[in-house]
Amino acid sequence: MRILVTGGLGFIGSNFCKYTIKEHPDSSIINVDKVGIGANRANLKDLKREKRYVFVKGDVLDFRLLRKLIKQVDATVNFAAETHVDRSISEPNVFVRNNTVGTFTLLECARKYNKKVRYVQVSTDEVYGDILEGSFTESSSLEPSNPYSASKAAADMFVKAYCRTYDVNASITRCTNNFGPYQFPEKLIPKTIIRGIKNLQIPIYGAGKNIRDWLYVEDHCRAIDLVLREGRRGEIYNVSSGNEITNTELVKRILSILGKNEDMITFVEDRPGHDLRYSLDSSKLRSNLGWKPRFTFEKALEATVRWYRNNEKWWKPLATKEILSPRPWKTSG
Repeated sequence: MRILVTGGLGFIGSNFCKYTIKEHPDSSIINVDKVGIGANRANLKDLKREKRYVFVKGDVLDFRLLRKLIKQVDATVNFAAETHVDRSISEPNVFVRNNTVGTFTLLECARKYNKKVRYVQVSTDEVYGDILEGSFTESSSLEPSNPYSASKAAADMFVKAYCRTYDVNASITRCTNNFGPYQFPEKLIPKTIIRGIKNLQIPIYGAGKNIRDWLYVEDHCRAIDLVLREGRRGEIYNVSSGNEITNTELVKRILSILGKNEDMITFVEDRPGHDLRYSLDSSKLRSNLGWKPRFTFEKALEATVRWYRNNEKWWKPLATKEILSPRPWKTSG
């Protein structure tokens, strides 16, 4: 299978490229990435000499480029997105362009130049909004709370519309919070680890009672791969592991693994539109496609802390003054 991956230098995208090359010797990847915020060429430096992997610097808004590339592949997996909620609040126009219009551009290329291409849209649990009890299913209504989640929800709607109107062979995955190697330091887990290593205070929004369900990135990549190869056209698949935990408890566990004291935690003013709890029902993915997590939360978190400890050369250039300032960070993705 020849796969066009967009945003493959990002956290989840780069892990997916590695997973595909490792697990599918008959598959090849063309990775298109504009190398913007959250992208890092170092994520895939070990694929530099891999003949089944090709990198193309480009933007999902570049119709002419995508038109050329989509003719060459059997499938497209769209990871390309702006993901930081805080930035979406201050710069919503950037998120509409990259997340919504970028998805529209890909769909137009599929419709006009490769109707047979298999398309997977990688979305987020944030499109549902928050939920105090129970879990969202794929048929739940969308109630995005911020410009980031609104731009992703709009992209999902375009995917569904193109499936129905133009018969584009697309599916959507919606995942809970990812974590693991190569995650950009602005996100909760890597930022906590890095600040803990440097003996800096760990700021947490509000009272720290916001709840997220954490999914190890390799488990997520397996789910995307299954949906790509076995998922049905027009279907949505939630991806969740059942590891719900408050932000405060998560930070405490990381500090414990690092051997640090909990008095490093400091609570700061909450951000606007901060959802209290996300929770997804992934029984459809589990029953229809046979997916389930392979990694326990405890082992995966320990492995993640160990990776950041052992890979300072990777994250040090990314640990900017903003990352190491007292400002808090996005708790999703």
